[in-house]
Amino acid sequence: MTFNKDADERLFHAPDDTQAALDYGVDLDSPEAGPKPVISLRRRGSSLASAAEQLRTLGTLDLVDAQGRPANFEQHIADIGMARGLRPAPLEIFQINVGKLCNMTCKHCHVDAGPDRVEAMMTRATAEACLAALDQTDCRTVDITGGAPELNPNFRFLVEESIKRGKHVIDRCNLTILLVPKFADLPEWLAERGVEVVCSLPHYRQRNTDAQRGDGAYEKSIQALRRLNEAGYGQGDPNKILTLMTNPAGAFLAGSQASMEREWKAALERDHGARFDRLIALNNMPISRFLEWLQNSGNLVSYMNRLLDGFNPATVPGVMCRNTVSVGWDGRVYDCDFNQMLDMEIAVEGSSSEGAMTVFEFSPEKFAARRIRTARHCYGCTAGAGSSCGGATA
Repeated sequence: MTFNKDADERLFHAPDDTQAALDYGVDLDSPEAGPKPVISLRRRGSSLASAAEQLRTLGTLDLVDAQGRPANFEQHIADIGMARGLRPAPLEIFQINVGKLCNMTCKHCHVDAGPDRVEAMMTRATAEACLAALDQTDCRTVDITGGAPELNPNFRFLVEESIKRGKHVIDRCNLTILLVPKFADLPEWLAERGVEVVCSLPHYRQRNTDAQRGDGAYEKSIQALRRLNEAGYGQGDPNKILTLMTNPAGAFLAGSQASMEREWKAALERDHGARFDRLIALNNMPISRFLEWLQNSGNLVSYMNRLLDGFNPATVPGVMCRNTVSVGWDGRVYDCDFNQMLDMEIAVEGSSSEGAMTVFEFSPEKFAARRIRTARHCYGCTAGAGSSCGGATA
């Protein structure tokens, strides 16, 4: 089942009040709004703007496993005793991607987010449907992401309503958005509501961060971290958790999360007086703009072999597709954020074709009975210490 984007007003057409709210007091395309080292795949008309082309690119690579077989993630799962494939675990996290609009265009972005992505914005009707679906689950955490999720006019509504329901709320923040004047109050606003802020920062050194996110990104990020510190974040308060999220600035796996956390805490406090509570490390997923970088730099095959060779069975129980429901800006439901970006809609058990579900017709029972869909990009979550929206899994 697939959806006709012209047929459902609730999913694909933003109401007038949402469009009117897209006034941020600054041109998101401008350098002042945030660094932009690249232009989105969509704006450039790149073939890799197509999810199908990304899957084809990965699927046709000549990759073989240790037994000499063509690399197949489902086979690896079967080899470790999961003959029926990845199975869902009890839901813990309700993740909502409110859109692809962003004030930055980072080189590694798996969302292909940017200031041009105004077409991909969650409406109020879909946000309300997310809350209704949330109410049908036992999820303890609501994870709000983007793009820069704060740019969606329904962001604060989702935060407030999730907190009313007693949920732990996460804001996936790129840091630089906090320097856009319209969002200057966000550190205090989030702190007052006990929202955990998970901030993307590739490295505690300027060179590594700016190489991936653009010149000036590091300086802006440090300013934003200090603002969060002033609001009470990063001081050990369990109601004001500041988490930094790092990913490698190159074609290699994330390092040891625990050792990096110690190193980062010492360096950021020493050099900038900035503090945070915890560090999570993610492997870069070989999709979207990072896939393009891998191709252009001649690293695609070697990186995929690195992920393949690094397959770690101990990471599998904790992969995020098992305990998370991922909702796209248009209301469609996926196994995880990465499958969402590849348009891999959920597969309902017993269906001979791809299943499909939206938050408007969300069924916890059907979602729990689904077969988790996988492809070669999934090696990114199971290599080394593993990788998920919560960091390492092993």
